Amino acid sequence: MAVILIDTSVYEQQLAEKQQRISEQFAKFNAPELEVYGSPKTQYRQRAEFRVWHEDDDLFHIMFDQQTKQKIRVDQFDPAAPLIQEMMQVLMDKLRHNEVLRRKLFQIDYLSTLSGEILVSLLYHKALDEQWQTAMQQLRQELQQTYKIDFIGRARKQKVVFGDDFVTEKLTVNGQDYIYQQVENSFTQPNAKVNEKMLAWAQSICAPLKNDLLELYCGNGNFSIALAGSFNKVLATEISKSSVHSAQYNIAANKVENLDIIRMSSEEFTQAMKGERSFSRLNGINLQDYNCQTILVDPPRAGMDELTCRLVANYDNIIYISCNPDTLERDLELLCETHTVSRIAIFDQFPYTHHVESGVFLQRK
Repeated sequence: MAVILIDTSVYEQQLAEKQQRISEQFAKFNAPELEVYGSPKTQYRQRAEFRVWHEDDDLFHIMFDQQTKQKIRVDQFDPAAPLIQEMMQVLMDKLRHNEVLRRKLFQIDYLSTLSGEILVSLLYHKALDEQWQTAMQQLRQELQQTYKIDFIGRARKQKVVFGDDFVTEKLTVNGQDYIYQQVENSFTQPNAKVNEKMLAWAQSICAPLKNDLLELYCGNGNFSIALAGSFNKVLATEISKSSVHSAQYNIAANKVENLDIIRMSSEEFTQAMKGERSFSRLNGINLQDYNCQTILVDPPRAGMDELTCRLVANYDNIIYISCNPDTLERDLELLCETHTVSRIAIFDQFPYTHHVESGVFLQRK
């Protein structure tokens, strides 16, 4: 059996190196001491993707070495959540001896949860015909006797769903449970335990704040739902249709009554706030009804464009969640013209890599 094991003895050292790197990078902003939130040392990823290798009668997951590009057989993957690790072996045993389901299969994606649900996507270089669909349905029915599992089959111009195309996660933050629909191929935080720490950190910032909250790049409502209890009203924006749909589901599931989500980009919202354009998507929402003194942004790796940065600088309190320290540093150059860094933290979403998730709380000077 090919097992990808983690040398957990180096974890504290690699986390300390991230702490030192980020502390040095952001020292020029006169930030307070960096808060550090670590990850479980193993079994921390709720998402995993593998290519599939066919070798005579054998079938197995593979990864590619980033340096040598050599393929590595993977039967057990230590970073993956326990449910993914278990399903990797169970599923491969089932597929290996099923010619209909294994033929032309080239990739398997896993999406699991702390709540015990798992969604598996099978990607093929062939049309998913009736014979395949019958075999897939039989496999799902068999595995559902033991697991809360659904499947998606994907091929060129085909998507066949067996059950749901999402999982429902349950995160516990400061003793309260939050429910989140997480859709296949949509962005979600991959490290659920660290995500709980991020939400708790944001809640600790928002607890003493007042009035209303604006969130840009809200995704499936990950932050806005957990923070809604600290504010009178919350207005959030997101450009992805699937994420907005999930956010609406999550608002209802969590019985949040003071949160509205609108589908528009941060650039469009900036134009709407300035009165430069009107949008039918804002029908029924009067931006003047909100007294947002706090804004939360969680942009993609590219960070924010300058116009959005200027918009964000209009708010007294800024919570900036970043997956890219370099674009965060660039944006803080502008934001620190008007604001002071009151808190800064790192969250080890991606252990044993150079990637780091950051959080910064800024207050108007």
